[in-house]
Amino acid sequence: MNDHELAAHLAFEAGELLLTVREQYADAERQRRKDAGDRRAQEYLAAALAQSRPDDAVLSEEAVDNLVRLTAERVWIIDPLDGTREFAEAGRADWAVHVALWQRSDDGQTGGLVAGAVALPAQGISFSTPDVPPIPAHEGAPRIIASRTRPPGAALAVCKALGGTLVKMGSAGAKMMAILQGEADIYVHAGGQHEWDSAAPIAVARAAGLHSSRLDGSPLVYNQADTYLPDLVVCHPEYADPVLKVTSRW
Repeated sequence: MNDHELAAHLAFEAGELLLTVREQYADAERQRRKDAGDRRAQEYLAAALAQSRPDDAVLSEEAVDNLVRLTAERVWIIDPLDGTREFAEAGRADWAVHVALWQRSDDGQTGGLVAGAVALPAQGISFSTPDVPPIPAHEGAPRIIASRTRPPGAALAVCKALGGTLVKMGSAGAKMMAILQGEADIYVHAGGQHEWDSAAPIAVARAAGLHSSRLDGSPLVYNQADTYLPDLVVCHPEYADPVLKVTSRW
């Protein structure tokens, strides 16, 4: 199984496990449901990667950060459950599982995302590199997707400048995959995230030919000592310049 296939397999299987956990804890208090989902998905992914890729490092939201990854050749960046709030709410489908692989470049000094998969278990859909289905065409005003609870000012500014409409959703992975599903055109985030929140969705978005960058247009860089990534833009290439014209001032 190559790295693309492994990422897809792990994201899918973790997603199936989470569906089971969600059913098992359907009558439980929301925090218990969240905790069980995070724990069970982390346990599965950690064990599976230890067996399948024992020499690779792992960076996970749900595990203590081992800084050996900073000198490793390959690092799996995972979010076992992206969108715990939505996972805990009955009937919501905007939560995801992220599995990505970062690999050091031949120069030994840099590196980048080389494989990734995002599973949307409650929607019965997964996306993975290297092959992503064509994005459905859309005519009309651009749709800007943002947090359903706290859409950032940058997203609102882009929406106003481009005469767009605002779409609100939960998980970062679900937002970016909504663009691939033809449900949105632009994702602007400025509220702070960590590498695991975006690594896998960005790998998949890039495979689909989408633009991805920081708000100022600079590259998104992964496997850093500080995992905080405060902002990003993902959009169809034709929107990149007008979007960045707005966000670069933010």
